[in-house]
Amino acid sequence: MNKAVLAVATMVLITGFSAPATAAQNRAALSPEEQARRQAERERRRQEMMRMPNPIAALNSVWIDELTWIEVRDEIASGKTTAIIPTGGVEQNGPYLATGKHNYVLQGACDGIARELGNALCTPVLKLVPEGDPENISYPGTISLRQETFLMVLQDVGNSLKSQGFTDIILIGDSGGNQRGLEAAAAKLNEHWAGSGATAYFIPEYYNYADVGRYMAEELGYVETVDDGHHDDFYITSLMMVTSPEAVRYHQRVEAGKATINGLSITPINQALEVGHKLMQFRVDATVKAIHAAMGGETGGNREGHSRGHGR
Repeated sequence: MNKAVLAVATMVLITGFSAPATAAQNRAALSPEEQARRQAERERRRQEMMRMPNPIAALNSVWIDELTWIEVRDEIASGKTTAIIPTGGVEQNGPYLATGKHNYVLQGACDGIARELGNALCTPVLKLVPEGDPENISYPGTISLRQETFLMVLQDVGNSLKSQGFTDIILIGDSGGNQRGLEAAAAKLNEHWAGSGATAYFIPEYYNYADVGRYMAEELGYVETVDDGHHDDFYITSLMMVTSPEAVRYHQRVEAGKATINGLSITPINQALEVGHKLMQFRVDATVKAIHAAMGGETGGNREGHSRGHGR
């Protein structure tokens, strides 16, 4: 390497490593009074920004990551102090469904739940969840967190929401492997928040796939006659199609003559979407009812009864 280039590179490295230390030294050299003055000035500027009016019309969305910080601030101020933390997963789901199956379902479900509640926003779907031993993945595409990692992520998200003004934190999971961690996180958060006025709610009723299957068969008349042996079925496919027909490879399956699952056809697309929308609304209604019951202090039979179902 050219000596001049080496000298420049060395200076960059030295400068880069020494900059944080120099900044820390400069702060340490300030008197307590000057440090307090600077902190007060930073807080004054923050408060000034917090009072800044929204210069444009707000977006009609319930997703925090789609909103600007000003829009979130204004939604909280208007009374939307409930936040929903939806958890999905990335795992194998047979030859047709995307690995993010649960995440696609939650895009439709959380949106519907928040809008039906009327006072809620959704965090981004937490897509990485426990799917088994991270060091021993069975199928390509699966990504797993340890239970303790999942628990810490949920606690950090919950605390982030509480610190900005949300008072009711709802935890839901579209996958069976999420339920234990969600329940533990709600308990940990409530222990930490005792007396603060904020509460975390684990809603097991959202994970009600057994009820969804019965509703589909008994009320909509769609009965699966065979089991194709995939981690897939008609109701999960139709629910995913509400968000994205491509996520179930709709057009490729039609072209290949594979547009069925467990004896039911997913064609025509409008018919499958109609079923998907009805199933989605069924889940939204059941979850909203459970949230109202939980916030009203109701526990026991109904809540426990819906907490068990198909492992999807």
